[in-house]
Amino acid sequence: MFFTRASVLAGYFARWCIVATFPMSLCMAQQTSQTAGEKDQGSAASSEKIEAHREKLGRLPIEWVIGPYIPVQEVLQPLSTREREQIYLRQTFLTAGSYAARMFSAGLDQARGEPYQWGGGTAGYGRRYAARYGEFVVQNTFVAAGNAVLGYEPRYDFCRCRGFWPRTRHAISRAFVAYNRTEQELRPQIPTYAGAFGAGMLYSSWLPQRHDVWKGGAYSVLSQAGIGSAYNVASEFSLDILHKFGIQKGVKPTE
Repeated sequence: MFFTRASVLAGYFARWCIVATFPMSLCMAQQTSQTAGEKDQGSAASSEKIEAHREKLGRLPIEWVIGPYIPVQEVLQPLSTREREQIYLRQTFLTAGSYAARMFSAGLDQARGEPYQWGGGTAGYGRRYAARYGEFVVQNTFVAAGNAVLGYEPRYDFCRCRGFWPRTRHAISRAFVAYNRTEQELRPQIPTYAGAFGAGMLYSSWLPQRHDVWKGGAYSVLSQAGIGSAYNVASEFSLDILHKFGIQKGVKPTE
């Protein structure tokens, strides 16, 4: 009975956070960006030049695979509220990699037969995929809200270094740290793992029969660390792979 009530409460809490926290956090981020804008009025021409450069580098074909990213040629600048909204939508609904990652997670669940009530075959896999993608939407909403409040950078930044191992270390580290609103100081990825834990609890409450929501949250955190690290490594070398096929040679992944 206790776990059943905990699951229901976790579900209600997560839904309330999605509705209430995200709009409020965007308002806070907007106030922060407005304050920063007032301080930078004297450099309007320079900001326009940077924005034009960003627009030129943005929306490359690889973005539809790995999501919004920061090329090494781009100067890091604090994001506006509108930019955060666009990044959230692209990362959540318009990135092929996010769908592929959920296919992988659903495949693991299918192999484990978890939950067994959903059976096997195409129908069972479809239920597991839908549940995992729903978990991802909830998680990314939590993460976007937390990043907006704290001013964290939500995009992956390509390593400004050379060599396989330095770039690999950089990619893995970005699964655990992110730039704050200064775009210079690194901070622990608290929103990412808090969002993973909350989404994992909610996912467990969706499953048939009784499941331990706390265990589900912990499992989601571990999955985020592993899958997030692998995803970043694939993102880091994605442009190199494109170059091998003669695509986007004008955009360099490293300096």
